[in-house]
Amino acid sequence: MTVTSHTAEDTRAAFDRARHAQRRWADTPVSERKKIMYRYHDLLLDRQDEVMDVIQEESGKARKDAHEEILDSAITARHYANQAARLLRPRTVRPTLPIITTTHVEHAPVGVVGVIAPWNYPLILALSDAVAALIAGNAVVIKPDAKTPRTALTAAALLHEAGLDEDLLQVVTGAGSVVGQEIVAQCDYLMFTGSTETGRALAAQAGQRLIGFSGELGGKNPMIVAPDADLARAARGAVNACFSNAGQLCISVERIYVHRDVAAEFIPAFVAHVEAMRVDGSRDWTVDMGSLISAEHHAKVSALVEDAVSRGARVLTGGKSLGGTFYAPTVLTDVPADAALHREEVFGPVVYIEIVDSLDDAVHRANDTHYGLNASIWAATATGRALASRMHAGTVNVNEGYSAAWISLHAPMGGWKASGVGRRQGDHGLLKYTEPRTIAVQRFMSTSGPEFLPREKFATVARTALKLGKRILP
Repeated sequence: MTVTSHTAEDTRAAFDRARHAQRRWADTPVSERKKIMYRYHDLLLDRQDEVMDVIQEESGKARKDAHEEILDSAITARHYANQAARLLRPRTVRPTLPIITTTHVEHAPVGVVGVIAPWNYPLILALSDAVAALIAGNAVVIKPDAKTPRTALTAAALLHEAGLDEDLLQVVTGAGSVVGQEIVAQCDYLMFTGSTETGRALAAQAGQRLIGFSGELGGKNPMIVAPDADLARAARGAVNACFSNAGQLCISVERIYVHRDVAAEFIPAFVAHVEAMRVDGSRDWTVDMGSLISAEHHAKVSALVEDAVSRGARVLTGGKSLGGTFYAPTVLTDVPADAALHREEVFGPVVYIEIVDSLDDAVHRANDTHYGLNASIWAATATGRALASRMHAGTVNVNEGYSAAWISLHAPMGGWKASGVGRRQGDHGLLKYTEPRTIAVQRFMSTSGPEFLPREKFATVARTALKLGKRILP
């Protein structure tokens, strides 16, 4: 399949069409927008095999990981379809001056949202953000990664089939230096998922234009194994936490801190599970891990592992290519601090283990990073909950790697520190694509007091009222 390499002029034309369509869409009742999202939800599930085939062909991921994209995209569309009316309904808020003032808050769409999406989850990270923006009344222009354009095009076709005007959701394919930059120059809000380095540059550009920006960026996500953890469950769960989508997941685990009291039991059990993983490129549902996205990325992952080993790291399993773009799921230990992968994101099937003498030490090491996207804790519930509140991360999963927080659609998802700004999911995941408008209606008299009352007298009355008011008004 040939995909067009669009120009800057093509991108500007897409925005022109989107702006024209968005004006009509903003006047469309939320109930009608909701129906389209329900139809998209059903079409995505009905055509899941077709869409998964495209995802696998483009990304090389395992069938189970492609299916994860289908489920997430479907439930996100359903979630915002269900929540949009509540979130967008004008609401009355408590005024400072009851009776004489009534205050309402409305949410208007920002206009045309630009989405710059990565290759690692080409359906979720392009269309799920678009769905929230669309149901809020916006138009959307998406630039998918050049490695995975067909997934976004396939999903957009399903939304159009569900009844969405084609000009309201446009996928513009091409180079980031051309199409991506034009999206940044034209959009009214920018949603980006990708590296921290690129996110910083795009955020600066958005800041110059004074438009909203949200970015989910890199991560070096830790996992802690406490002495009171269910170790058999933790060893199995760590496999999914570290190696889903071949580790090409912003929220996957790349560091494990295991308490010394249970290290001798946890480590060999985890390594045994990793060595039992099935890695290949078929569509078989029993495959545990697929390939890396490209030969270039394979070389990067391999170089990071080789660097760590050359500096003294030990390979417990993996640490080698399996041919082509396949790389063995890899577990390291004794990784020195001067190895690049000790602190920097690998974004591949590589994790290292450190043994700690206390949970305080585990928390300290877990938080000792400029990232703060996700964390995983395996412990008894009370221990896990207490440790979770000490983690410097946007999401923390107790007795799960990443998916428990990820599928909590009523809660926000995003990063601390260099892992991002803004949030997807939760109420903010939709409301960020709106401009709040406060409308205050004044009755009976001005806020500066009645005309018949001298200013000095009004000042005395106001002072008395304020002192009294703090005791009777919340």
